[in-house]
Amino acid sequence: MKDIEKILKEKYPIQTGLNNPILRKKSEDISNITDEIKEFTEILHRWMELYDGIWLAAPQIWVNKRVIAVCQLNKKEDKVISSNILINPKIINKSPKTFVQEEGCLSLPGMEWDVKRHFKVKIEYLDVNGKKHEMNANWLNAAILQHEIDHLDWILFWDKVIEKKSPNFKKLLNL
Repeated sequence: MKDIEKILKEKYPIQTGLNNPILRKKSEDISNITDEIKEFTEILHRWMELYDGIWLAAPQIWVNKRVIAVCQLNKKEDKVISSNILINPKIINKSPKTFVQEEGCLSLPGMEWDVKRHFKVKIEYLDVNGKKHEMNANWLNAAILQHEIDHLDWILFWDKVIEKKSPNFKKLLNL
């Protein structure tokens, strides 16, 4: 376990910082799901597990491709009920109803801010075998998907913060 973690940290370091160029570049669509892409999706999923995370986007580990790893949660018990790799995810419908929730991100460590998200979203994506799927999500699961798809479009949750007033403001700008 320690060897795998060391290799991942060396080859695919977590990208941080508000103005990090890799996080501020739109990710490329994946037109062909090759063995190399499948191998990378396993690495992305492994990274997410190492950090006990519930989501991670490829740009966060220096790969500018449209792929995310997400866990769907049972909101009543706050337990993971499924884990998925989504290739070329795209929001195709979102509810007008929104909610505000505190978010954090591995790419902006130590920062948590209130962000407004759509309560429900419907997305389409490809799985690792190239099969097209649709997924409906609400509340926390919808927020997770919106947060990660934003990463693919060079948007950090900071860009959607409701009120940018905090004693940590200067710390964030120096990341």
